[in-house]
Amino acid sequence: MATDSTVAVEDIEVFADNLNPQTAAETFKKHGALVVRGLMKPYIDEIHRDIEAAAAESIASLDCAEKIVEGWRTSNGTLFLPAPPGYSRDKQIMVLAVNYYTSAAFFRSALDERAIDIVEAILGENVEVYGQGQCLYKEPVGGHPKHLHQDSAYFEHRYEGPVGILNYVVDTDLVNGALHVVPGSHRLGQLKHIDTFSHLGLDDDEWPWERALPIIGEAGDSIFFHVKMIHGSKQNHSDKPRPVFINRYRRVDDYVVIGGTTTANRAEAEKRAAEAKKTNEQRGLMVRGFRPYTQA
Repeated sequence: MATDSTVAVEDIEVFADNLNPQTAAETFKKHGALVVRGLMKPYIDEIHRDIEAAAAESIASLDCAEKIVEGWRTSNGTLFLPAPPGYSRDKQIMVLAVNYYTSAAFFRSALDERAIDIVEAILGENVEVYGQGQCLYKEPVGGHPKHLHQDSAYFEHRYEGPVGILNYVVDTDLVNGALHVVPGSHRLGQLKHIDTFSHLGLDDDEWPWERALPIIGEAGDSIFFHVKMIHGSKQNHSDKPRPVFINRYRRVDDYVVIGGTTTANRAEAEKRAAEAKKTNEQRGLMVRGFRPYTQA
């Protein structure tokens, strides 16, 4: 099935101060993406402060970072990748260790009623948070690109999968690494990914950047995206960091069946997919509705 190649940003865009959750949800279901202008503005100043504090502590502890499959991990949990040639150090931040456990403002943003109204209209009345929040941080002067990909390559679910909300912390454009989306690509199903510099991604020859729609936005703008919607972001060529934070939500009965960060460990997980089931440890905090009891 073809993607929505003629879709413009205006076709997937609504505004937080004039929000109809049902209309927004219909846009999301049709295109796999939805832009809500200004949704997270109330939280941005505090989250930005916490993000920069986490970045500073991560860089300060980089000398003791542990080498792992995905790159290097500092003691606070920040993931670093190799820096581009000529940078002041040999590693740059990719995933910053700021989340619901470290930032109260980040956690409050996950409970935003307007955001969850839209999520409920998409997923139904019983919704849990998935994960502990994620912060992706592009350092200045070359901060890493993230190849076009589907999040389901990393966490494929049994049912609908999580709805992600990526939020701009600073004004974001084509210079500092705006998110690119491929409207309609969520209808393609799970695609084959390859190993790239930034972990799992789609083959550039089949999925070049020209097939994606860039979303330019201001601090506080939010982009809802389906777990199978193709998206990614280019390098940060500005002289300041470009952080984003992501909240994810899913149905209370949904769970991961295949997870991975490389083609090798994902292939191993595929062998065990039929055995996957939801356990109490995999539950997320309830943000809307009620979790009915089910016999294990």
